[in-house]
Amino acid sequence: MFPRPPLGSRRSPRPLRLLPALLSALLLALCAVTLAAGPAPAADNGTWAVFPTPESTTATPATPDRQYYYLEAGQGATVSDKVSVVNLSTQPITFKLYGADAYNTPRDGGFALRSADQAQTGVGAWVHLARSTITVPARTRADIPFTLSIPSGALPGDHPGAIVALDTTADSTTSSGNVAVGVHRAVGARIYLRVSGPTVPALSVENVHIDRSAPLIPGLGGSTATVRYTLVNRGNVTVHPKIALKATGWLGGTVLSTSARDAGIDLLPGQQVQLSAPWPNAPQFDHVTLTLTATGVGLDVTATASAGFTAVPWLPVGLVLLALGAALVLLWIRRKRRHPHRGPWSWSRHPRSWSRRGRAREHEPVEAGV
Repeated sequence: MFPRPPLGSRRSPRPLRLLPALLSALLLALCAVTLAAGPAPAADNGTWAVFPTPESTTATPATPDRQYYYLEAGQGATVSDKVSVVNLSTQPITFKLYGADAYNTPRDGGFALRSADQAQTGVGAWVHLARSTITVPARTRADIPFTLSIPSGALPGDHPGAIVALDTTADSTTSSGNVAVGVHRAVGARIYLRVSGPTVPALSVENVHIDRSAPLIPGLGGSTATVRYTLVNRGNVTVHPKIALKATGWLGGTVLSTSARDAGIDLLPGQQVQLSAPWPNAPQFDHVTLTLTATGVGLDVTATASAGFTAVPWLPVGLVLLALGAALVLLWIRRKRRHPHRGPWSWSRHPRSWSRRGRAREHEPVEAGV
């Protein structure tokens, strides 16, 4: 999405009121570039496609030579290749071509690309296309040469990115307050570049916590939980993580054990994502300690983190405590009735008793008369 000037009107909005909406639209525009993922032979949106140039001269070859770019070169090296842009529509389309850095979306770890207006520091800055704009006729494929020049000071490891074809014509226009927002679509061909040198895989698990939902009375409904956590790639290579969960209860018994499951993401170097895992039938009355283990597929990297919770059915527990308190009060009342308090005017059975004035006196012996 790209912002446009305010719509014409007789009363122009104040600049200070317009600025927040304009900034919001600009932010949406910067995040608008996405990639088509999946097993398709080329990244496309149904109107145009972008993929590594194959040897075939057909517009969309049935068996493409490459789905993505997989490149490896050393510091200071230059790689030459071509990218193909196919117009699948019945009208000519003008595209803006540029290189883009890749990143993981924070919420689900999706593979996303920086927009043309954002700063590029990796592949996006190292790609140099022979043409920055091109008009492709209908049902036609255009092959554009490019070079990828790796700086001499580039860090070893993975540097993902893509070559993006952006439609210069807004697909649609929406109005948000006083700002008109044009939606521009883009498609990119992924580039997986590895700069030669030592590779250091590193993965950490952080911020593990558990959200629970349980009935007020155990047994009168199901209970569920969601394990939320953050994965951080602190190394220089892409990690494809698998997640395993294990939880133990009050007496050490296992209440949850799952095998390592694919997280469904490629965690890029320096990126972090927030993920979650469902826990059906979570304990309703127990003290649980959960351990989450993340491992990298094909890599010698493992990370663990723990969290816990105490599941207490507070409603029945509260009723039991209330009943216990009431029983203790009744017991105290009954005891008071059986043993009433005599006060300071009562005589004691002790040889020394108390008079009304509080003085102690002894019982005088009585002589027996004849």
